[in-house]
Amino acid sequence: MSASRPILYSFRRCPYAMRARLALDVSGVAVEHREILLKDKPQAMLEASPKGTVPVLVLADGRVLEESLDVMNWALQQNDPEGWLDQDPRTASWIAANDGPFKRALDRYKYAGRFDDADETVEREKAAECLRALDRVLCDQTWLAGDKPGLADNAIFPFVRQFAMTDRVWFDAQTWPALILWLDQLLNSERFTNIMEKHEIWTPGAK
Repeated sequence: MSASRPILYSFRRCPYAMRARLALDVSGVAVEHREILLKDKPQAMLEASPKGTVPVLVLADGRVLEESLDVMNWALQQNDPEGWLDQDPRTASWIAANDGPFKRALDRYKYAGRFDDADETVEREKAAECLRALDRVLCDQTWLAGDKPGLADNAIFPFVRQFAMTDRVWFDAQTWPALILWLDQLLNSERFTNIMEKHEIWTPGAK
């Protein structure tokens, strides 16, 4: 691989890494993909980003982007062929709600055993309330961005996927048909298939 390519440290199932890969895919920016194990993080990644979370994008000039939204915005600033940055004015608030209260409730629902004070049913309902708000928007338009998927859709959907897959039978039984259709369209897209391609775990010296 060319040494001039940015280096992406990623973990396939991490929703933060997923949304970074989605933006890189639409932008067409070529990267050196380094798949890692979160339980065995490579030293090269930790030297670039000591906080030890993915995604991490090391640019050719040595700059390091270690937040998924920063990676998305950087990629789209290089090339935005589908107009993801032509945002609905509500995009920032939707992403903030996803990354804040929804993500907190999602973690406490999916991993309730890790939290002494978490009630799985209560946390599921907190997360569901956030999703009902999205469903109300999607009843009026196919995508959060309007007539085509955009930044909001792709920044949020990996987390909705994680919530849905925790109990897909329960999820599909809820009265949010527009949200289910939205999620399934994104899950079945060629882009999602592309970014979920499996990679061998990277080791130093690997080509």
